[in-house]
Amino acid sequence: MKRLAHKPRLLRARDPLFNSSVEKALAILETFGGERRALSLAELASGVGMTTSSAQRCTHTLVRLGYLRRDTRMKRWVLTARALALSHAYLSGHALLEQSTTHLIDLNQASGESVSLSEPEDTDMVYIARFPSLKRFYIHMPVGRRLPMHCTSAGRAYLSALPLGIAQRLLRRAELRALTPFTLVDPKQIWKRIEAAREAGYAWAEQECYRGDLTIAAPILGEDGQPLAAVNISGPTSRWTMAELRAKLAPLLLQTAHAASIGHAPLPRRR
Repeated sequence: MKRLAHKPRLLRARDPLFNSSVEKALAILETFGGERRALSLAELASGVGMTTSSAQRCTHTLVRLGYLRRDTRMKRWVLTARALALSHAYLSGHALLEQSTTHLIDLNQASGESVSLSEPEDTDMVYIARFPSLKRFYIHMPVGRRLPMHCTSAGRAYLSALPLGIAQRLLRRAELRALTPFTLVDPKQIWKRIEAAREAGYAWAEQECYRGDLTIAAPILGEDGQPLAAVNISGPTSRWTMAELRAKLAPLLLQTAHAASIGHAPLPRRR
């Protein structure tokens, strides 16, 4: 998956205030995640495209600042709990999250299934809140998880609420890779799903990110009517078919998205 730290490199030549040292340190931190929980110095250097000596200086500094530590058993570097302070600082003052939490909890209880809130970052959706189902469900979705827009109901819901040209440009820039055998990677098929979501007011995805996972999502809008985030419901194939999930839970989903939207944007037009 793309790393944020690589993108500013395109701006270096025309930005005299750009600080490469800050970029390198952030690139080291962003290399961790998912299965990459413990990394050697060589893996860190390779992951961010820097020399081993440069990675060593960055790593040493991050250790002194408390963001990394050396795991002596694995002989690798790992993040410390202090790294969570960055996400906490972001989420603790998040106006949309504060406004929507009550509505998300209500949806979680009314649907009986997992409910998440995610917002866009480049061509991904980043999950900033998760209210898991009390029923048995095997998918772990921690806050901070990034998933591609093109194959998530949340991403398609967000794209469906954007102006047409902006949505098309985002989809063209996306890396359309398959996460499961069910992932749509044909741009024409994906765009048909986005257009269907634009018409219905919500989007859906069937086992496209995780096997056994069905999801529906609706955009949350700002005062200007532009999408800010998306709320989604996730249910397992052991309890639902996609037709049942849409028929029974889509009305609740749309009510929640409407209530959480800033200024209570008009309810979407239905077929």
